[in-house]
Amino acid sequence: MTTITIYHNPKCGTSRNTLAMIRNSGVEPEVIEYLQTPPDRATLVALIAATGEPVINAVRTKEAVFTELQLDAPGVTDAQLIDAMLQHPVLLNRPLVVTPLGTRLCRPSELVLDILPAPQQSAFTKEDGEVVIHTQGQRV
Repeated sequence: MTTITIYHNPKCGTSRNTLAMIRNSGVEPEVIEYLQTPPDRATLVALIAATGEPVINAVRTKEAVFTELQLDAPGVTDAQLIDAMLQHPVLLNRPLVVTPLGTRLCRPSELVLDILPAPQQSAFTKEDGEVVIHTQGQRV
């Protein structure tokens, strides 16, 4: 059985759509609600590194606490950003998905399709009405 993990916020539409697409591939993932169970430092650093993206991409820069902590100031280091995400999990961008094919920040949600080992089993429409998968299982 394929193991897939999603760092999920059930209040986030993008995260809900991503979770639904994982399930539409026939897999029930491990769901980690990171606001209740945030990753530890080693896990967070490893997740971000596995995405291949800069640390700043893993930060929700539009959160008020981002500005309050002056994380947008020149010279803020990756270590400071990591510290802030550990202290304020709301700063962690979501959803982060880990599969055998890679780790990705799935914004937009359909980016998850690139790392799912199994194809979509049926048509899929996002919560906003956008069709992502046709009835024949093909990506739009």
